[in-house]
Amino acid sequence: MKNHTVSDSPYGPLTLVAEEGVLCGLYMQDQRHRPPEENFGARDDDLFTEAGEQLAAYFAGELTEFTLELRLDGTPFQRSVWEQLCLIPYGQTRSYGELADALGSPQASRAVGLANGRNPIGIIVPCHRVIGADGGLTGYGGGLPRKRRLLDFERGAGLF
Repeated sequence: MKNHTVSDSPYGPLTLVAEEGVLCGLYMQDQRHRPPEENFGARDDDLFTEAGEQLAAYFAGELTEFTLELRLDGTPFQRSVWEQLCLIPYGQTRSYGELADALGSPQASRAVGLANGRNPIGIIVPCHRVIGADGGLTGYGGGLPRKRRLLDFERGAGLF
């Protein structure tokens, strides 16, 4: 059974989704690959206290690593990419190629990019920390302006 809440953030409303009490989604408004609202279940703000507190601490610049239990539903390859995303330290970036290398599949940078774009738990699973091989910003489901703001924020250039 799924439940959801909507939380304010410096990036606009965030929809948090849990299945059986475990966080399985964090979606921004107008996010690409955002599931339809009817898939989020009933609203239950009480289920998301810990997630809300950790997100508030992150946006206040007080938290650099989330410690929430997550349910990452996807293919085995997608889950392996999302697990690698969680290993990218706060304030740092990796290229799609570097992630493919870390997975032992150096030719899979495109597949890594596709999996990255399907990340169901934005911000907490930091897909915004992935950049192009040339260091430039590439696609982001929440939009490139949000990606730039998140990266600048984590580098200390834009505390909220």
